[in-house]
Amino acid sequence: MRLQYLTDSKGKNTGVFIPIKDWEAIKDKLKGVDIEELNMEKASTDKILVGVKDALDEVKNYTLGKVKLQTAEDFLDEL
Repeated sequence: MRLQYLTDSKGKNTGVFIPIKDWEAIKDKLKGVDIEELNMEKASTDKILVGVKDALDEVKNYTLGKVKLQTAEDFLDEL
């Protein structure tokens, strides 16, 4: 597959040109695949990654003494 990248005036990639022959082959492989479902899966993955990043940031801030973590007992008391 020979892709051509489209760039803006600053040289940043903004798109991809796929030859029609390759596009038809991709469409054939994706027949029956719900594209919206794939988008939702990506969104879910993105949410998980953001959650992991937030958790790592919280651990980092705790190790630097910037935040105090809640104990499990305090957490359960809130429920």
